[in-house]
Amino acid sequence: MFVYADNAATTAMSPVAIQTMERALESMYGNPSSLHQKGREANLAMIDARRAMAERLGAEERELYFTGCGTEADNWAIRSAARLGAEKGKRHLITTAIEHHAVLHTMAALEREGYEVTYLPVSPEGLVTAEQVAAAIREDTCLVSVMYANNEIGTIMPIPAIGKVCRERGVLFHTDAVQAAAHLPINVVEQDIDMLSLSGHKFHGPKGTGALYCRKGIRLAPFIEGGAQERGKRAGTEALPAILAMSAAFCEACDHMEENMARVTALRDKLIEGLRTIPKCRLNGHPTQRLPGNVSFCFEGIEGESLLLRLDMAGICASSGSACTSGSLDPSHVLLALGLPHEIAHGSLRLSLCEYNTEEEVDYMLQQVPQVVATLREMSPVWYKMTH
Repeated sequence: MFVYADNAATTAMSPVAIQTMERALESMYGNPSSLHQKGREANLAMIDARRAMAERLGAEERELYFTGCGTEADNWAIRSAARLGAEKGKRHLITTAIEHHAVLHTMAALEREGYEVTYLPVSPEGLVTAEQVAAAIREDTCLVSVMYANNEIGTIMPIPAIGKVCRERGVLFHTDAVQAAAHLPINVVEQDIDMLSLSGHKFHGPKGTGALYCRKGIRLAPFIEGGAQERGKRAGTEALPAILAMSAAFCEACDHMEENMARVTALRDKLIEGLRTIPKCRLNGHPTQRLPGNVSFCFEGIEGESLLLRLDMAGICASSGSACTSGSLDPSHVLLALGLPHEIAHGSLRLSLCEYNTEEEVDYMLQQVPQVVATLREMSPVWYKMTH
C-alpha cells in the first residue's frame, strides 16, 4: 500500500485546481495589464479569483495581494511593519520561539539592521498566551507576529485573543496562517488580524502561489519594484493560471471545511490513539487544540531519519518536522523550544493527513509504524542502554 502522509509539507493538487489551471493555460493567455480583449478577460478572471478568496477570509478584495509563496508573504508583512515602525521611532518586534523559519530568519535579518526582537517562549504543548504578548508589548513595539498553527506540532494559537490585545494596544498583528488557511475557520475582521500570510500548495493548489492579506489603512511597502501590478506593490506579470488554480482550490476547501475537519480529525485521533500504545513515545503539541490532520510524536532510542527511510520503504511518505529544514542534521527548533532534550527530539515523526486520506491508510500506518520503531530499537545501542 502507498500512503501519502506529508500534507503539511505539500498537498496534491485537487482536480478542480488542475482543471482550472489547464483551462487557463489553454485559453487565458492574455496579460492582465493589457487593454485588449484577451487582457481584459485575464484581468476580470483575476479580479474574480481575488474577490472569492478575500470573501472567504472576511476581507475586501483590495486587501488581498497575490505572492509567489507563503514565505514571501511573511517577509513582505514583517518588513513592511518594521519600516512603518521605524518611521515612528518604533523598532521592537515580538514573535514566538517556534515560528517557521520564514518568520524567524526575517526577524534575525532585522536584528542585524538594528531592530530588537522578543522571542516569546512556549508551553510544553507549544502555546503562547495573549497575556504573554500583552506583557511583552512596549511603547516602541511596531509588530506582533504569531503563527496561526504550528507546522510541526500542529498546536493552534489563541489568535483572536492575541489579536484583541494588539488592537487595544495599537500594535500591528501579523499571523502566518500557511498551515491553517482553508483548514480552520478564519475571519480577519472578527479576529483582529491586520496581516495574514497563506500558501496555495498547502490546500491542494499549485506551488509557486501565495497571498498576503493587509488591512486597509496600513501602508504596505512595495516589495518588488517595476510595473503597476498588485496595486503598484509587487511588480511582475501575474502567473494567472496558477493564481486561478489557487483560488479554486481555496474556495473548494473553505466551502467544504466543516465536513473535511470532522473527517480528518477523526482519522487523526485514531492514529494518535494507536501510536500512543508504543512504549516510550511522546505526543508533541496540544492534545486537542491542534490542526485536524497533524500527528507528531517522538520515539525514544531511535533516529528520525532512519524511521523515515524505513517507512518510505513500506510505502509511507512522512516527515520528521518541517520540509524546509529536511537537509539539516540538527533537531527541530520547535521541539527544543518545548523543552525536549536533543536525544528525544531527534526521534521525531510527523504524519500529516488531509481529506484524501482513508481509514484503511491509517490502519496500515498503525501496523507499520510500531513495527519499524521496534526494528530500529533492536538495532539501537542507545535503546539497549536505556532498557538494560
